[in-house]
Amino acid sequence: MVEHVVVIGAGVYGAAVTAALTRRGARVTVVDAGAPAAGSSGATFSWTNSCGKQPRSYHDFSVASMAAHRKLATDVPHGDWYHEGGNLEWAADDAGREALRKKVAGVLDYGYEARWLSRAEALGLEPDMDPAELPAGEIAYFPREGWIEPVRLIAHLLSRAVAGGSELAANDAVTALEVTAGTVRAVRLASGRRLLADAVVNCAGPQAAGIAALAGLVLPMRNTRGVLVCSSPVAVSVSRVIHAPHVHLRPDGGGRLLLHTHEIDGTAHVSGTGEISVDPSAIDKVVEAGRALYPGMRASTVEAVRVGQRPIPGDGLPVLGRVVALPNFHFAVSHSGATLSVHAGDLVAGEVLGEDHDDALAAFRFERPALAAR
Repeated sequence: MVEHVVVIGAGVYGAAVTAALTRRGARVTVVDAGAPAAGSSGATFSWTNSCGKQPRSYHDFSVASMAAHRKLATDVPHGDWYHEGGNLEWAADDAGREALRKKVAGVLDYGYEARWLSRAEALGLEPDMDPAELPAGEIAYFPREGWIEPVRLIAHLLSRAVAGGSELAANDAVTALEVTAGTVRAVRLASGRRLLADAVVNCAGPQAAGIAALAGLVLPMRNTRGVLVCSSPVAVSVSRVIHAPHVHLRPDGGGRLLLHTHEIDGTAHVSGTGEISVDPSAIDKVVEAGRALYPGMRASTVEAVRVGQRPIPGDGLPVLGRVVALPNFHFAVSHSGATLSVHAGDLVAGEVLGEDHDDALAAFRFERPALAAR
């Protein structure tokens, strides 16, 4: 019988799994090498979507995950971490427009909500945008998409779990897993603590491969670095996720905006001492693109630059649920954790305690050939 579960990682996945286990009556210790939300979950664009995700199983899982966010935010008083304002996207050249048309056609074929807007309709939703920066038409609108504030979500989930009797062990890295006879028996921490475990859930994000290795497992990962630029508070009305050709942005609380491009991700550098820096000219370029789209941003400054590691399994799909060769060891690792965490965390927690969720998790098992082939 599973009584004590050790969850490794206190990001969105670890918090979701811990809360779901606690709700089911398990005793949980969630451990993290740092503070909750201090890793990837605190440095994410956290766009909730299933926009163009393939294969169909991944798309459907993401749609179910969006619904889980919606339900949690509705069920919890003051669940203000969830924002479903929609997403606007357009392209600047023929190739980009053709790719966007294919994406919209694909999601519509799946029954996903999307429609085309004119410039005037887009400005009706986001009136502070500069009309000159918008095309006359072919602006895609995905109304059920949005974003979460991951730190607030993690705080809610962990506080609920701790109130239910679970323990948070922060700033205490996992150093070893004791495995005998095909079972994880205990988790050792840097502090010297030895936690006996009936089950272990690996929610370690970018460090998931290292935790898997401690259990004798090989988890192929292709993590990438992500860079986000946070503006100072500015009197600009932005209510949605915006994917413009030269900048992606969304609100970030307190009047701040969060800006990103795929190009800026590649300008982060790690020094010989491990310090991470971002090319100042790349930051300036992103900010200027934001100011061009929202002229009211011209009074803003850069308040912070956040750099994080995106955990991406080798074939790009989530790794979720139990391991056949090590049945009390479970995974909850993926890109798009902001979208998937609440739903996936609940399913993984259920499986840890013996529930049958194979129909939902079968496509994302650790043993799938496509993951091992990478």
